[in-house]
Amino acid sequence: MPRVLVAGIGNVFLGDDGFGVAVAQRMAREPLPADTGVVDYGIRGVHLAFELMSPPDLLVLVDTVSRRGVPGTLYLIDPESDVGDEPAGGPDAHAMDPRTVLRAVEQMGGVLPRTRIVGCEPEDMTEGMELSAPVREAVGPAIAMIRRLIESEVGQ
Repeated sequence: MPRVLVAGIGNVFLGDDGFGVAVAQRMAREPLPADTGVVDYGIRGVHLAFELMSPPDLLVLVDTVSRRGVPGTLYLIDPESDVGDEPAGGPDAHAMDPRTVLRAVEQMGGVLPRTRIVGCEPEDMTEGMELSAPVREAVGPAIAMIRRLIESEVGQ
């Protein structure tokens, strides 16, 4: 496991829900800080939970996060101190939000790494494989935010 794991999550078939995947795919094509891995987990939340049984020093989850803000707004969330809108229901093997993935790791007896969520306010989560314009425009700034986060949290 790399020292820092950037995990893009979301469903590319539901419009802006593909934000985390788009960020991970683009970031993976760029030079990365040392000991940093970027993985497109898509809807494979259970896979991510099992990977976290050997935790990195820092986990950065990238996903859409609805906080009723302006579409394309980026949020940096510390899941330990910022509960936001808690999703209802239990784990779904094909659609796990970040907090559900983290709870699954704990339920399996794992120890959570220091975790941050880089979230983007969605505009359109209906069926389709295109990001809306504001969410597409947030991909570059999200990558810049992740790079600053890695620098401040790990000092690379």
